[in-house]
Amino acid sequence: MKRLLLALPLLAALSACEQLGIDDPAKVAAAKEADGKAIGSACRHAMRAIEDCYVLNPKAQKAAVYAGWREMDEYMRENKVEGVIPVVPRPGAVRQQAEEVETKPAEKAPERTADKAADKATDKAADKGKSH
Repeated sequence: MKRLLLALPLLAALSACEQLGIDDPAKVAAAKEADGKAIGSACRHAMRAIEDCYVLNPKAQKAAVYAGWREMDEYMRENKVEGVIPVVPRPGAVRQQAEEVETKPAEKAPERTADKAADKATDKAADKGKSH
């Protein structure tokens, strides 16, 4: 009987772990899996390849991401849902654009000077129109 009375406060203290901010490992794992599935389904809806989804979300569980991607793919096919065009460019596209800019700085310089000359000419014409 004494042992039971001693165990009750201990059980009550342990049951309040969530209130103390101690996370339950099972709940954390379930939340990570749900997040991964949401990421995967969002990637599929945005017409992204599964590989792009992995690159854009390196911390997400790959199995959960794939499961969400596959579920969304099935849903979209069954209901004839069209995907949306992603706003964020694909990972390789950003690097490719940066390389193109680095390799072609000489070509863009003449365009800028031509644009400036055209702007000056229009400014002069506007000034002549104002003075009369």
